[in-house]
Amino acid sequence: MGSTEEVGDRTRFGSVDDVEARLAGAGYLASPDVATTVFLADRLGKPLLIEGPAGVGKTELAKAVAEVAQARLVRLQCYEGVDEARALYEWNHAKQLLRITAGRDESWDETRTDIFSEEFLLARPLLTAIRGADPKVLLIDEVDKADVEVEGLLLEVLSDFQVTVPELGTVRAERKPFVVLTSNAARELSEALRRRCLFLHIGFPDEELEQRIVRLKVPGLDAALTASVVRVVGALRAMDLRKAPSVAETVDWARTLLALGTDTLDETVVRQTLGVVLKHQEDVAKAAAKLDLDAV
Repeated sequence: MGSTEEVGDRTRFGSVDDVEARLAGAGYLASPDVATTVFLADRLGKPLLIEGPAGVGKTELAKAVAEVAQARLVRLQCYEGVDEARALYEWNHAKQLLRITAGRDESWDETRTDIFSEEFLLARPLLTAIRGADPKVLLIDEVDKADVEVEGLLLEVLSDFQVTVPELGTVRAERKPFVVLTSNAARELSEALRRRCLFLHIGFPDEELEQRIVRLKVPGLDAALTASVVRVVGALRAMDLRKAPSVAETVDWARTLLALGTDTLDETVVRQTLGVVLKHQEDVAKAAAKLDLDAV
């Protein structure tokens, strides 16, 4: 699987080539830039902030790192309105109420000591990621969709890898997780958060790499048809579309053609299957009018 070494509380890759080879073994074909940044994030113990369009493999990279590191993936899916209780921890109020009711003859001091204990604590992703000695990958997915206030919470956790629970004290990481933050750049992230991270932009791959990805994910597709699919997707991306097709859609299109049993990507097949690779009617109409297969 490649050489590794354990240093402090981080799982190390032996080299950039080791990262690339092991990720490929997990089904993730990383460019040299991606492999280098993953290696440095691990070696330096820094969170990795990945930006880029949807569907280019940002989340899949975190999953692949977890697989090759034999680490548990802990995922915080961000959205508008996510708060500390959803990201960090909250108390099991229903269970606490039952305990209070059952111990109504006890003093408040006795009850309070009991209900604010581990038994009643609901750990959410951020707290889960820093508890325990087992290796973990913390994925903070689509951080740009969270409110700005959540960034303050992330700064505290990612700076010291510790969390203070007032009723229990400070929880410090026994083993720091490998941290990946993803963003589709829906809003600008704070400079303070960016400073704490290594930055990686994953864009659309070049033609050769995308063909390798399709061959890996859809091995039954003819090599010539694979090349045609990638070239047509490249032509679609060059158009002024509302949503350019991602790598995920390239793979879906290849699987579609395999399922249809088609041998060539002709105009009829393209028009019938554009809805697989394009997700808005105006994009489908524009592509149908402007796409010239003879020029691709």
